[in-house]
Amino acid sequence: MTVAIVDYGSGNLRSAAKSFERASAEAGLGLRVAVTADPEVVAGASHVVLPGVGAFADCKRGLESLPGMTEAMTEAVIGKGRPFLGICVGMQLMASRGLEGGRHEGLGWIPGEVRPIKPSDGTLKVPHMGWNDLDFTYPHPFFEGLETGAHAYFVHSYGFACTNAEHSLASVEYGGPVTAVVGRDNLLGTQFHPEKSQATGLRLITNFLRWRP
Repeated sequence: MTVAIVDYGSGNLRSAAKSFERASAEAGLGLRVAVTADPEVVAGASHVVLPGVGAFADCKRGLESLPGMTEAMTEAVIGKGRPFLGICVGMQLMASRGLEGGRHEGLGWIPGEVRPIKPSDGTLKVPHMGWNDLDFTYPHPFFEGLETGAHAYFVHSYGFACTNAEHSLASVEYGGPVTAVVGRDNLLGTQFHPEKSQATGLRLITNFLRWRP
């Protein structure tokens, strides 16, 4: 079985791949991790991971610049129900739309839009950068072995506002609640970077690889 990490020119691909390889090895899962721009590899993968760093529109254009990639992801994830994890902007691309630098359509897999973070406390800076404590809103196999207060590493200026509250699985406090994890069915997304979140991130990656939605 193969974990396909989509290479569309955005994201910490080497760091992400190493984290997934370590999680698979330590859990004895025997999964192959492939960083790939090949739609056929993605279409046949057992797990699909979409990283992302930068602006929403740039990442969407990067994804669309790979012929057949969006269709392959949709086939694997929506058609075949393969487990999917979006990371940072990769999570945001799951939304209906993003409002960074105009209005841009997302994949539409989880209803909602990506809006600027506006902390109620004027002393809090944007981007939201650094470690923050996760508050798990709903139980999920993704959170197995972790408790509220687990630390994760964030770097972002925009947040995912879910249309349906039950799709926001975890949040952090940053001058008001900010969505940290979204999910439904076989879909998951983290606003933070699990590959940079040390023990918490490694546990989440392991849980994702073990997950059978």
